[in-house]
Amino acid sequence: MNRLIAIMLLIGSNILLAEVPEYIKNCMDCHGENGVSTESDMPTISGASSEFIEMAMFTYKDELRPAAQSKYRRGDTERESTDMKKIADALSDEQIKALADFFASKPFVAAKQEFDASLVNSGKKVHDKKCKKCHEDGGSSSEDDSGILAGQWTPYLRQSMKEFRDGSREMEKKKKKRINKLSEKEWEALLAFYASQQN
Repeated sequence: MNRLIAIMLLIGSNILLAEVPEYIKNCMDCHGENGVSTESDMPTISGASSEFIEMAMFTYKDELRPAAQSKYRRGDTERESTDMKKIADALSDEQIKALADFFASKPFVAAKQEFDASLVNSGKKVHDKKCKKCHEDGGSSSEDDSGILAGQWTPYLRQSMKEFRDGSREMEKKKKKRINKLSEKEWEALLAFYASQQN
């Protein structure tokens, strides 16, 4: 009986996926099925707020953040490499809204990854002192429209932090002030704290 239920769920999942527009399926070819990434340099986008995802797409369109070249990770991997600027430019505002709503409706799944357990407690303290105003619930909330940090891939977060710190990615003045005050030790502790949240 359990096997029959599993088969029915799989068939139902495939039918639902077949109804998803191609431009949304295209996102899954890098960000993973339903936006759950299996690649450490590629963020999981499932479960983030619709507003956050929309904002991210428009920052790419407006060239307010770097758009690195990337190969497709699923589907036809022989396709020419692309970047988020090209992808965002090819989409209408309505399509961006639709894909944001789609991925926001999916549950966030934390990455299973290694982390330095000795840094987790100090990372929590740094988060509580300097980050929780915008990233609530230890960085796991989507309701603050700031993106989910808890359980996100560490290499992706490390690259994002680098972009914020070197000025290649735009941020608010208050955030910039806080970020620039963080030491390397604090950064590493934060990354360990976020990576440790794997439930």
